[in-house]
Amino acid sequence: MHYNCSIVILHVHFARVAKGVGEYLDKINYSLKENKMKKLIALFAASTMASTAAVAGVALSGTASVSYDDNGSAASATTYDADLTIVGTSGASTLTAKYDMEGTSLATTAVDLATTIGPVTIAADMFNVDEDNIESDSTGDYLESEEPDDRGITVTLDAPVGDMTVGLDDGGEVTLSGTWAGVTITHAVDADKTTGAVSIAGLDVSVTNKASATTWSVATTVSGVDLTLDSENDVTAAFGLAGNTLTLTHNAARASVSSNATNYSTKAAVAYTTAALSRDLTSGATLTATYSTKDDSLTLKAAVTF
Repeated sequence: MHYNCSIVILHVHFARVAKGVGEYLDKINYSLKENKMKKLIALFAASTMASTAAVAGVALSGTASVSYDDNGSAASATTYDADLTIVGTSGASTLTAKYDMEGTSLATTAVDLATTIGPVTIAADMFNVDEDNIESDSTGDYLESEEPDDRGITVTLDAPVGDMTVGLDDGGEVTLSGTWAGVTITHAVDADKTTGAVSIAGLDVSVTNKASATTWSVATTVSGVDLTLDSENDVTAAFGLAGNTLTLTHNAARASVSSNATNYSTKAAVAYTTAALSRDLTSGATLTATYSTKDDSLTLKAAVTF
């Protein structure tokens, strides 16, 4: 009887010990699980920060608009436009890609890469625009066989030659540019093209001479009205009006241009005037109404920029 009691007591004791060990092991197991969870959370947080850092050099922007044009006496039309720009930056290198989004898929419109190595800047145009080659519309399109390839590489050296910068592209064109006494001048040697720009006495003047043909434009602000006049007799005036912006533009007549070895002909154009009234809405969009005397048409356009 004594031995039986001892056995019962030992059995109870071992049961309590086993229960205690079990509880202790459960605590250890829970602690290990908790520790693993903390490590997983820390790892996830670190990977998230790394992912954020990886895209920190990417910027998205774009525009979208819808336009209704009554087209005067012709049938009315509604058009849509949506553009996306992606800019990726890493150190001194930048990639800029632009796309049209209003179709069934993204359509590339431009891809440019630029980087700087010391005093040398390298710029690469990586996209060749597929232009229209239509003779019947008489808009001066290139002949298909003569359409230039837009792709190319330009190397610009900020040479220690006064304030001059020397540029060289992969076609062998040498470009000299610089600013002297407030006048910015750029000259392309092979193209025989020189441009000059200066701001003086409130006037922004730009002059271009190419193969002895000169064009120019002058812009200024008078009593809050922004005025622009160019060598083709086009005039633009923009000013605020009761919270809106009114822009008046007169487009001078254009003479016809005969076809040549590289381009189809360009038909003559009559002079016409447009009046555009725009307003920024609280929604972030811009609403513009434009009247044109060219076809006695009214166009309503809602646009947003992001």
